[in-house]
Amino acid sequence: MDLVIRNASVVDGTGTPSYRADVGITDGRITEIRGEGEGPRPTAARTVEADGLALSPGFIDMHAHSDLALLRDPDHSAKAAQGVTLEVLGQDGLSYAPADDRTLAEVRSSIAGWNGDGSDIDFDWRTVGGYLDRLDRNFGGQGIAVNAAYLIPQGTVRMLAVGWDDRPATDAELERMRELVAQGMAEGAVGMSSGLTYTPGMYAKDAELTELCRVVAAHGGYYCPHHRSYGAGALAAYEEMVQLTRDAGCPLHLAHATMNFGVNKGKAPELLSLLDDALAAGADISLDTYPYTPGCTTLVAMLPSWANEGGPGAVLTRLADEATAARMRHDVEVVGSDGCHGVPIEWDRIEISGVGSPELSSYVGRTVAESARLRGEEPWVTARRLLVEDWLGTTILQHVGHEENVRQIMRHRVHTGGSDGILQGDKPHPRAYGTFPQYLGRYARELGILPLEECVAHLTSRPAARLRLPDRGYVREGYRADLVLFDPATVAAGSTFEEPRTLPVGIPHVLIDGRFVIEDGRRTSTLAGRAVRGSGRRAA
Repeated sequence: MDLVIRNASVVDGTGTPSYRADVGITDGRITEIRGEGEGPRPTAARTVEADGLALSPGFIDMHAHSDLALLRDPDHSAKAAQGVTLEVLGQDGLSYAPADDRTLAEVRSSIAGWNGDGSDIDFDWRTVGGYLDRLDRNFGGQGIAVNAAYLIPQGTVRMLAVGWDDRPATDAELERMRELVAQGMAEGAVGMSSGLTYTPGMYAKDAELTELCRVVAAHGGYYCPHHRSYGAGALAAYEEMVQLTRDAGCPLHLAHATMNFGVNKGKAPELLSLLDDALAAGADISLDTYPYTPGCTTLVAMLPSWANEGGPGAVLTRLADEATAARMRHDVEVVGSDGCHGVPIEWDRIEISGVGSPELSSYVGRTVAESARLRGEEPWVTARRLLVEDWLGTTILQHVGHEENVRQIMRHRVHTGGSDGILQGDKPHPRAYGTFPQYLGRYARELGILPLEECVAHLTSRPAARLRLPDRGYVREGYRADLVLFDPATVAAGSTFEEPRTLPVGIPHVLIDGRFVIEDGRRTSTLAGRAVRGSGRRAA
């Protein structure tokens, strides 16, 4: 064998109790698991002594925003050091394929706060297949830091076929969208995402989304919506997605399934009851969450949808007009805009986490309300100034979550882990660097919210099942050697809101395809990641 990991406490992804064993690896796959007292111990060219460390499958980040980070950063320790061996990209309905020259420029501008403006990237692809191929041949053909799967972004598809208009698609436009989704699935996407509080995806009515979901289902994929409200209309928005996918016959994966804002405090049981009823009726549903209370997005996302119609250039034009800006302010501060989930914005809960323009860095780490006080102006004036001077590139933390909701949702049997990690900005959300050790350390070990073995199953086999990966998610013979060795007694997130880019502790080794990407707690130069493609086959 190439490698034997001796005396590991195998937490195999099933949720059942761990056991002591030696694990042998050859050609990137697990070739032997020999428990204590089960005969001669396997031998190999190299042996690593686990000495009781937990050995688990690699963690799967079901909601990642590393679409460009994987192309620009060969190290990518933000995820590799957490034990993440696979990320799911193309989230929230906005990413970089499929595209043409016009839409690529538009999407680069609209999500610069998530991924940077891309000025350092050679966008030499226009299709889903081209993007996946680019991942494989990146860094001189070596690949990428961790594996990556891709969701077709419905908002970008709508940009291509319809544009930025708030109107129903014509029959011809709907057919074009169906063709784009079918092509993306055939080229290797695992499903489709939506951002239904982001433009232009939010302009799609349910009938349009249902038709696209039928295409996704026919190709063996799933639908992953950021649904229409996480605030005042959260429960109705969840119910809408459940019914829509039932009508389409499409599996549903609810992105960052939180219950935020004051109106939803203590309402997690209502969400879970809704899901349990649907599951009992035969629905195919899963969800992901991050183990923190604040959310993270862009400042421009807080504006009402009408203000975003026409794309980024149109937004800036409206912000420059006093009367139109006053109307925006009324919607945001008094009515509760659809961009802010129907809840009037609380400026003292909106913390600036990143800016695209270095001249604006003094805003980072302060709330909009605090910055406004320092400037002697009203918060809307400060927010408007930031939006215009930063060309809509400002990212924010929104401190609106509830710990009891977070804990109850993560216990659910269809729950998986997703960081929703935005890596841009001077002070990103610590979830980007800490989600998976935060689950293992704080929520499993310290709080006992989940037993360790069950927690690992949430982070490994459950997401692998949703992605329909036949050889990942378990420590089993014949499976890929995407593995993590961690210390259950010490594993913890190092990242905090004050120091968000601090790496975790207690995760000494991470392997992808049997190759060490983290060894003795340090990032190696290995680029073992590749694009993980869906089957793309139409159902019989």
